[in-house]
Amino acid sequence: MILFYHLSIPLFIDFDLLELYDFQDKLDAKVVVAGFSTTCSQKIHNQLIGVEKMHKDSKYVLFLDDDVRLHPGTVGALTKEMEKNPEIFIQTGYPLDLPSGSLGSYCIYEYHMPCSIGFATGGRTFFLWGGCMMMHADDFRQDLYGLVTALKNGGYSDDMTLAAIAGQHKRLITSPPVAVFPHPLASDLSFSRYWNYLRKQTFVLESYVSKVNWIMNRALFGVHFYLSWGFVCPYVMALVHIATTLRAPYSAIVKEAAGSSCGLKLVSFLLICTLTELVSMWNLTRVEIQLCNMLSPEGPQDSLRSYNWGLVFVAVLVDNFLYPISAIRSHFSQSINWSGIRYYLRDGKISKIERENSSKYTDLGGKHLYGKKTYPAGKSLLGYLSISLAQWHQPKKYDV
Repeated sequence: MILFYHLSIPLFIDFDLLELYDFQDKLDAKVVVAGFSTTCSQKIHNQLIGVEKMHKDSKYVLFLDDDVRLHPGTVGALTKEMEKNPEIFIQTGYPLDLPSGSLGSYCIYEYHMPCSIGFATGGRTFFLWGGCMMMHADDFRQDLYGLVTALKNGGYSDDMTLAAIAGQHKRLITSPPVAVFPHPLASDLSFSRYWNYLRKQTFVLESYVSKVNWIMNRALFGVHFYLSWGFVCPYVMALVHIATTLRAPYSAIVKEAAGSSCGLKLVSFLLICTLTELVSMWNLTRVEIQLCNMLSPEGPQDSLRSYNWGLVFVAVLVDNFLYPISAIRSHFSQSINWSGIRYYLRDGKISKIERENSSKYTDLGGKHLYGKKTYPAGKSLLGYLSISLAQWHQPKKYDV
């Protein structure tokens, strides 16, 4: 759906129709029905149809997710930055996830934390968040660098495609400090919905529009694979060292081996590193929450007190352990279910689209949308993963 702002900035938001009544008599809004996509993902199709329908005098285009909380004056601040520096190709922002209490929501929070790197580099960054992107409208009208063609003809991910184009042509991507948005996660965000989200993220690495894009995705695949399991392995070894120490009093051989190793020293060092990491995440989250509260003084005030840092630690381990597994599955399956639509890739582009009769909600925001659960509520994480493995070769019947 599209809102045409009087500032000549088309604002593309997936709004609930009822939410429009909050702005009645204040905005010049127009609803555009995009229809079904046939050559690209549904999100990209909606965006491109919106761009086609925008006013001829529109100067900028802003793509926003509907489940983030904007601050007063956000659109104006983004526009001011674009006016100040015409060299900006894309201006982006990032979500500050507010976990709902489930492990899945904490995994999402942990996954998005690296996005904040853009704020530590003076606003310049090399990656995008598709939930907030402001661009020059003429770039779409002129199909600059073939970006419209790349998105329309088999495009799956809007942000990764545009980031690859920006990197290939050495264009500037920025993230101003005002573009951090509170993102309350759904209270019913189960582990299966987190797994579906992770699958969509790793599936992105299988789509590409150019050789440069393919190389970048392969590099991200390899680096993330190495770092993720490289992060988890020390904790596995720490458990081995602790078990050995506990077993030592009852076995002479184990006692001798334990006495000649420095396992407990390594475990102590790992504990210090873990505490340092958690304190760093706590401090970064604290700063972002303070910033959001300052930008929205009259809005809901967020607090660190709602965060469970024990679950944050577990989420870090779970997320890093599952990422390579999800990436491997995405590589070999070459298909993904996104909100009831299954996409198939060939040579990095969408080659086939199948739609199911019933809707599947896969969004993360706190909108209390309930879709079909992929496993019984009482089933354990291991039980869910075993089901996932058993249905590996049945992508059409399995709702990921």
